[in-house]
Amino acid sequence: MYVCICNGVTDREIRDAAAAGCDSLAELTMRTGCGANCGSCLDHAERILDEMRAPAMPLPVLQAA
Repeated sequence: MYVCICNGVTDREIRDAAAAGCDSLAELTMRTGCGANCGSCLDHAERILDEMRAPAMPLPVLQAA
């Protein structure tokens, strides 16, 4: 899905940038151009970055029956 229409940046590109170590909106803008024009996409882009920064929830360990 396109997050930044102005520069054609998709949610996948944002996730890929986050997986490669991008952890701020400023860095995301430098890497992808997301938010460099009108900025209306920055809230959504930040939510995606936050989602990627959140630690994965470990699966609960089930006790042997």
